[in-house]
Amino acid sequence: MKATWMLITTALAAVLTASPAMAQDGEECQLTIEGNDQMQFNKDAMSVPASCDEITLTLEHTGSMQANVMGHNWVLSETSEYQALAQAGMNAGLESDYLPADDDRILAATDVIGGGESTSITFSTEGLAGRDLTFFCSFPGHSSLMKGTFTVTEA
Repeated sequence: MKATWMLITTALAAVLTASPAMAQDGEECQLTIEGNDQMQFNKDAMSVPASCDEITLTLEHTGSMQANVMGHNWVLSETSEYQALAQAGMNAGLESDYLPADDDRILAATDVIGGGESTSITFSTEGLAGRDLTFFCSFPGHSSLMKGTFTVTEA
């Protein structure tokens, strides 16, 4: 009887301490995308539920070429802004991850990485639900092929 009581107490404590913030630890709030030496992401659409306050995104470069030759990053912006942002990033150079400094059009961005490397970022979903968003690689010439839709789905 004592063991049953302890089991019930433990289960009740787990239920009472559960909160929407626990979604942060769930797989739905952690995304992974790969880029390769053929200028391709392995996904053309990504989404997370609005219950995720933050998203952790990991970019893995599955190729072998160095960052200065075939580098990739992951950038999130409004769909209407992504082409202009990619164009502006070309002049920023590799040391700036091919992104203009302090540009409000950048909603989230990783570093540029080369083959065999990975990088992660964590960013807030606040204000992203319902918006028309695009992710892309800002390495010069890559954004026309390496892009996709990003959605924060409302519950």
